[in-house]
Amino acid sequence: MQHPTQTKGGVTDVQALIDGQRFTGYQWLILVLCFLIVAIDGFDTAAIGYIAPALVQDWGIEKAALGPVMSAALFGLAFGAIFAGPLADRVGRKKVLVLSVFFFGACSLATAFAPTLGWLTVWRFLTGLGLGAAMPNAVTLTSEFAPQRRRAVLVNTMFCGFPLGSAAGGFVAAAMIPHFGWHSVLLLGGIVPLALALLLVALLPESVRYMVLRNYPATQIRNVLRRVTGADLSRANNFIIGEQAPATRSAIGTVLAPGYRLGSAMLWSTYFMGLVIFYLLTSWMPTLMKDAGFSIQHASFLTALFPLGGGIGTIAAGWFMDRFNPNKVIAITYAATGVLIYAVGHGTGSQVLLGVLIFLAGTAMNGAQSSMPSLAAAFYPTQGRATGVAWMLGIGRFGGITGALLGAELLRLHLGFDTIFTLLTVPAFLAAGALLVKHFSSRPAGAADSVNGGASVASH
Repeated sequence: MQHPTQTKGGVTDVQALIDGQRFTGYQWLILVLCFLIVAIDGFDTAAIGYIAPALVQDWGIEKAALGPVMSAALFGLAFGAIFAGPLADRVGRKKVLVLSVFFFGACSLATAFAPTLGWLTVWRFLTGLGLGAAMPNAVTLTSEFAPQRRRAVLVNTMFCGFPLGSAAGGFVAAAMIPHFGWHSVLLLGGIVPLALALLLVALLPESVRYMVLRNYPATQIRNVLRRVTGADLSRANNFIIGEQAPATRSAIGTVLAPGYRLGSAMLWSTYFMGLVIFYLLTSWMPTLMKDAGFSIQHASFLTALFPLGGGIGTIAAGWFMDRFNPNKVIAITYAATGVLIYAVGHGTGSQVLLGVLIFLAGTAMNGAQSSMPSLAAAFYPTQGRATGVAWMLGIGRFGGITGALLGAELLRLHLGFDTIFTLLTVPAFLAAGALLVKHFSSRPAGAADSVNGGASVASH
């Protein structure tokens, strides 16, 4: 068994310890729990779309009347992330995670019993608040328990739970609605996270990096580290997190500090631009295909190819990020997305070629976008990490709202298929450019991968 990395006086660098040990069963458990959180997040986020046809039929309402209901969760997701990040940096990742999972589960249950469209909109907004709070903290916790050499691929693998959960919602809805009605999907989307919240209380640890930063008792830190790494910690009396603490103790102050401000703005811009593309295409691609002369059946099939390679792209991007400069890797992936989207717009002559181009564009797009939380988690120090990841996700959500509205405007202008896809290359190249600006701007002193100095905690 390896001994932890120690200096004189029995000081242990917790990240060096995690980096020096094999990936243990307990770390796999943390990864699986966070994967389940994000998967249920994806299920509940997509649920309203799957139940919409049955809801319209059951209540006898116009499809357009569901517009506020559809957008309510997106706004909730944005504000939930923005407010939960600083809270997690103040009170801990585990507490906010458990509370947010419990909250969106309870709100999903309440949504199933909503008597009117107004109440449905309110409950979807509240559900979105919980969903928006859960995801960034799952990313942060996974990142802080992952060894640096495998961090990006592990965080990206965990993040694959979101599209898989969204896809599972479609299969579940198809199986349950004919027999039990649309309410059953929301009931399931409430019961499962409530049960998961109980598992999280029992099994999920608090981040050891956060515990060191907040001066938790050394005995408590030692117990978690021993379980996570399996290392002999009998001589470990003091713990450090191996990073130089920024001048400010405020999480928000850290994210907006001079050394991080430009990088934060570039992360927000990149994620915003990526969601403009993603939501415009996922919302309007079937309509664009139909307007280009494809049948409804072929338009649906071709659109389904876009998210199909998302898991492949996400894991591959994480693998490359762990081996090369991650900013450059994701910048290249966004640039490739722009090239492939342009090719899609000019490849309508052959359905086979078009299908291949859409699949490749989706693989690149989803790989880049799903890698952004990992990129943000690596950029910020412990005291501002949850806020940094959450604000990027929250501000980026407005890009999704913009993309859906922009698609409607482009269709109203009666622009051609090739013109619309050519215009979509602009946000892809802007995203790539923003990451290059982040890369070439000076790294802040005391960035997340610094190993000099460090916050510490002594035995209590």
